[in-house]
Amino acid sequence: MSVPGVVQNDPSLNVRRIGNAAGAEVVDVDLSQPIDEKMRAVIYDAFLAHHLLVFREQTLSEEAQVAFTLNFGELEGHVIRLQDGEKAPLLHTVSNLDAQGQPTSKPYSVGNYFWHTDKSYHAVPSLSTLLYAVTLPPSGGDTLFANTKLGFDALDDAEKDRYAGLKVVHSWEASRKNTGNKPATEDEKRERPPVTHPLIRTHPDTGEKLLYMGSHCSHVEGMDYEEGRALLADLLERSTQEQFVYRHQWKPGDLVMWDNRCLLHRADSNYEMDRYPRILHRTVLRGTRPF
Repeated sequence: MSVPGVVQNDPSLNVRRIGNAAGAEVVDVDLSQPIDEKMRAVIYDAFLAHHLLVFREQTLSEEAQVAFTLNFGELEGHVIRLQDGEKAPLLHTVSNLDAQGQPTSKPYSVGNYFWHTDKSYHAVPSLSTLLYAVTLPPSGGDTLFANTKLGFDALDDAEKDRYAGLKVVHSWEASRKNTGNKPATEDEKRERPPVTHPLIRTHPDTGEKLLYMGSHCSHVEGMDYEEGRALLADLLERSTQEQFVYRHQWKPGDLVMWDNRCLLHRADSNYEMDRYPRILHRTVLRGTRPF
């Protein structure tokens, strides 16, 4: 494994840094074909160094995206239901389409427009998410990523000490409330009851300290409810300042793979949502319990 922030020179992978806070693009790799163990290790090394990889000019079937994702762990299921009430499949579609398949500025779910890290309401939340661009608007529809290691590093020493032992409650129910979505059903609440995670998390692969929060958070355990909510809101605002953020401007054929353990993300509605469809295919990798 390389030192975080540095990618070993390897002729088998063409990697170029594209963001100050996070992000590197990978070219000349065809992910529709199987990769071997050496390539898997090189890709993961680059993933740890840059937190987010953009694989350009891919042509991926659903089966190929699933196969590539499985190189890095176990696929994770989803709590969210589709518009017909069925549970989302392991590979599911993220879009701005309504029930009739037409683009809309009021999609079925708007949670992805709020800063979050995927599935932090799980006791064992996600390692990584992979999004593949299927249909894009002519411009806009960006996705923003905030590096919470940089957010942690920006805290003063007193804050780091004060927040070191704090636990935060995350839940699907809180997520739905925080984002103004349809309330969680009783089945969904039973499936994903509230869980607690440390506010300051240690990255399991690099040992780096990170802030772990977002729109799935309810409150800080053991703290006055409103006081804890205010703390989380303040830390979120400070951690998503422009200098900590990489903005991904999608291109056709992009597959973006990012580290949910150290990146918050949100979609940007900076396009004519009622006119143009934005369709992406999503797979998620199961991670490890935060500590």
